[in-house]
Amino acid sequence: MSWFEDIKIGTATELGSHTFTKEDIVAFAEKYDPQPFHLDEEAARQTHFGGLVASGWHTASVWMKLMIETRRDAPEEEVPPAPDRRPAPKGGPSPGFLDLKWLKPVRAGDTISYRTTVVEKINLKSRPMLGIVRSRNEGFNEKGELIFSFLGQGLIERRDAYKGEETNDS
Repeated sequence: MSWFEDIKIGTATELGSHTFTKEDIVAFAEKYDPQPFHLDEEAARQTHFGGLVASGWHTASVWMKLMIETRRDAPEEEVPPAPDRRPAPKGGPSPGFLDLKWLKPVRAGDTISYRTTVVEKINLKSRPMLGIVRSRNEGFNEKGELIFSFLGQGLIERRDAYKGEETNDS
């Protein structure tokens, strides 16, 4: 993974696609979101969805799986160590996410394609060896419709300590 200073705003990464099956929708719901419109086709027909739909948390979990696989499978970057000889970052924890939206229901047979795009970098005066990278994360159905989005945040190591001279769009 790149140092905070080397990450470019606007960088987009395609994470891959996933087809949701009835069996997967029900299995996820049984474990984590046991609402009728995720569990039972007949009960789901009686709801405002008019049929079985995937849990929003299921769509988010698939995003996470594809994000981790994309990072794991990416070619090893040639990232030099920091001046103090620390090795390149491995990726940081997240201080949380913002603006989560489930915009359209996901039904059995839908294939959702996921993407992440760097939209902002935030310097941290309180933690000069870290910065926050914000990314817009999205899922699109096979019609190209946005069905899921959120703003993710990651704490990323800096190569050099922040001294106050950079701007947030660097």
